[in-house]
Amino acid sequence: MSSSVPADGSQGAKPQQPAGKGERFFTLPVVTLIASSFILGMSEFIVVGILPDIAHGLGVSEVTVGNLVSLFAFVYAPVTPLGSAISARFPRFATHLTLLAVFLVGNILCAFAPNYAVLVVARIMIALVSGTLVAIAMTYAPDVTVDRFRTKFIAWVFSGFSIASVVGVPVGTWVANTFGWRWAFHLVNIMTVIVIALVLTVLPRNSHLAKVGFLRQFRLFFDRRIQLGVLDVVFGAAASYVFYTYLTPIMRDEIHVPEQYLSLGLVIYGAACLWSNLYGGKLADRGRGVEPLTHIRPIYIAQALLLASLALASVVPVYGAVLLVVLGMFMYLQNSASQVLYMDVAAQSHPGSMNLAASLNSMSFNIGIAVGSAVGGMVNDGLGLTWLGPFGALFALLAVGTTTLLKPYVGKSVER
Repeated sequence: MSSSVPADGSQGAKPQQPAGKGERFFTLPVVTLIASSFILGMSEFIVVGILPDIAHGLGVSEVTVGNLVSLFAFVYAPVTPLGSAISARFPRFATHLTLLAVFLVGNILCAFAPNYAVLVVARIMIALVSGTLVAIAMTYAPDVTVDRFRTKFIAWVFSGFSIASVVGVPVGTWVANTFGWRWAFHLVNIMTVIVIALVLTVLPRNSHLAKVGFLRQFRLFFDRRIQLGVLDVVFGAAASYVFYTYLTPIMRDEIHVPEQYLSLGLVIYGAACLWSNLYGGKLADRGRGVEPLTHIRPIYIAQALLLASLALASVVPVYGAVLLVVLGMFMYLQNSASQVLYMDVAAQSHPGSMNLAASLNSMSFNIGIAVGSAVGGMVNDGLGLTWLGPFGALFALLAVGTTTLLKPYVGKSVER
């Protein structure tokens, strides 16, 4: 069953026809949507790479700046489903452009923030629109590609965030070290203007307006499969973000990476994350509905064991460096599988909630980011960086539990 919803009419330009079997996947519209995820990811994650620079520049502690990661996620998570449900009631193209404009204004504020309070306001503004922008990008799938490329499209849109880790965050870190941290946000602003120009030029202007009421869309949350899928991603993301929020201090203070090589360390970690997202797309092809996510269970078990051993990083720095790369390879393996669960369950049982379903992975992951980074902050304050990994392992074990509870639903959600 396709996860798409037929358009109920065109507004503006006619929808672009999906590529035929012999045509390529990386068309300009698809690349534009990946680039959109890239700038969203760079804006969200750049704080991790330039955390010490912001702290020094604004005269606050690194833990205070680290709290921006939690704050971003705490705003992002509840607003994303609300924004996605509301956006389903309005023309997609106009909504997409409006939200990109708000995103741009927020990043301009970051670049010129005179103090921490203004930076907080700017990050909240960005968080208010980022999740809905990801959800809207997902809804373009039936208009810019064919069904056989569905999981590939999902994986690559999510991979825009990983590419931001590989290229964007390290480049932003280098820019911050060379020209000052504000220029990292200026770089995001320049790229955002380019993406807006591409959206105006190449994306279809048809809409997939919701045919059900606003509140009725939220019946999706009463589906047990959706509930377990959300919890699974929350725990999986929290497992990684307990330590990822403090990745730069871990590399600097625990593994003793020289200051001049921190950017290279972020590049290597980001490459591992990119592999994670792309390989996650292959895992998502193993079935429909809840089935792909249940295959992640042994991966969570291995992740828990590896996270627990992160406490050895300061004792054996070489092991710690290799371990961080491996943990990066685990970071996003559940993303495409969980998105398949949300979209397939919605297509089968809640077809009027497709926009909302498209937002659930971003919502869930950012709840996990908020919880994980908040716990990481408390652990770092109370026990130190050494204990971040073992606490992350506890969240990975909770993810094992949710995938176990999903097992009985295999084969009952969506048939091929």
